[in-house]
Amino acid sequence: MHARLNQAQPYALGLFRIVIGLFFTCHGAASLFGVLGGMNGGSIPTGTWPGWYAAVIQLVGGILVTAGLGTRVAALICSGSMAYAYFKVHQPEALFPLQNGGEPSAVFCWAFLLLVFTGPGALALDRLFGRDGTEHDKDRTSEQAPPVTV
Repeated sequence: MHARLNQAQPYALGLFRIVIGLFFTCHGAASLFGVLGGMNGGSIPTGTWPGWYAAVIQLVGGILVTAGLGTRVAALICSGSMAYAYFKVHQPEALFPLQNGGEPSAVFCWAFLLLVFTGPGALALDRLFGRDGTEHDKDRTSEQAPPVTV
């Protein structure tokens, strides 16, 4: 059973990336354009700090992560923006995410941070360009660090 799960791991990771990226894209589109149940009819004035910039990061970063293009860099920027949102907007209200309404920010932050370290998984445009998780990259990393056996 473990062998089958290990074979499916890149596809599960790819699906995780696509879903998280799509949710983030929708969040950005809702904030900028008022679609998908967005608040205030998408009336964030252009250039307003930090809301407009956060929405642009959500839209563009979400699209890049969903497509699997520049995944690690895009995910790092998305994770950082959500960490900023949590600590600057939510955390001053209360300590825990459940109390301060910062659960989405915290979850997105950690999900994107995971993608920074794992790469895009399967079904990513990065693989077409030979980046982030190709066989060549895997061979190089396996030469640098010996495998851990338990």
